[in-house]
Amino acid sequence: MEIILKKDVAKLGNADDIVTVKSGYALNYLIPQGFAILATESAKKQHAETIRQRAHKEAKLRADAEALAAKLAETLVKVAAKVSETGKIYGSVTTAQLSEALAAAGVEVDRRDITIVSESVKEVGTYEASVKCYKDIKGVFKFEVVAE
Repeated sequence: MEIILKKDVAKLGNADDIVTVKSGYALNYLIPQGFAILATESAKKQHAETIRQRAHKEAKLRADAEALAAKLAETLVKVAAKVSETGKIYGSVTTAQLSEALAAAGVEVDRRDITIVSESVKEVGTYEASVKCYKDIKGVFKFEVVAE
């Protein structure tokens, strides 16, 4: 029996794959659980149209993400932190602070997408951070920690 997967199923396939399984597995488990639908002719046509539209949208999202990554590569932001006499930071620089600094520079990025590349930001200096722009596209930017 041919089915179209709506979700990823371990050891069977990914979402939007058309696979052949035994009818009992499809009718008793996959379809009632919402993992798949029957692959009728009309469902296959609708599936092909959905994939075509999704490819167009994904191409636009990918282009936007690449533009954001290029803009981030040119960006240098400054983050102010309280510093001791020896140049060590009280506390640490967080992704929320980096997100606010990027917003002030004109680049809107969610703090959950930012990862600080340097192992620890404990002193005044220049460091790198990466931003997840899209599935496999990452942008890297530099930030400078300065004394308040």
